[in-house]
Amino acid sequence: MAMTEAQLTTKLDQISKENKDMSKVVDDLNKLLSTLESRVKVLEQAKPAAVAKPAAKKDDDDDDFDMFASDDEEEDAAAEELKQKRIDEYNVRKSKKTAVIAKSSVLLDVKPWDDETDMAALEKAVRSIEMPGLLWGVSKLMPVAYNVKKLQIVCVVEDELVSVEELSEKIESFDDYVQSVDVAAFSKI
Repeated sequence: MAMTEAQLTTKLDQISKENKDMSKVVDDLNKLLSTLESRVKVLEQAKPAAVAKPAAKKDDDDDDFDMFASDDEEEDAAAEELKQKRIDEYNVRKSKKTAVIAKSSVLLDVKPWDDETDMAALEKAVRSIEMPGLLWGVSKLMPVAYNVKKLQIVCVVEDELVSVEELSEKIESFDDYVQSVDVAAFSKI
């Protein structure tokens, strides 16, 4: 499989072009290398001057040496100033947030003494209790046994202002109507 003269000429031209391209790449690499060599020489000449610090006199006591301390006091002051600025910004953002008021929904079972207890008067007495952070909700009468009904009443309380135990004690203080109070359900809102 012999090549014709035209094919050989074309192949030779391709090889010649590739050779010129490679020569250009090699020349660029040589220029880059000489630039890097000159940079290294400049850095090496500058290095001994930076390293040639006066030698500190030696003490036997190295307790006051801080390995992580910065040599530049201006840098430390700027870092401290930046830190304080960020703390101040955080405090401003934090002060703008409104405090979340923790609330709970409580379902109380108020049990009367017997079936002859006036349940309307019992409910009226329970709802007469007023405290900051207390809001009464719906109520209903639920059968217990032998025609006795208990009062189930819902209230919403702010946890910091109203104690459920204290509320139960106040309800139980209506001893003409109330035998006992139980917390049937308690959930955070």
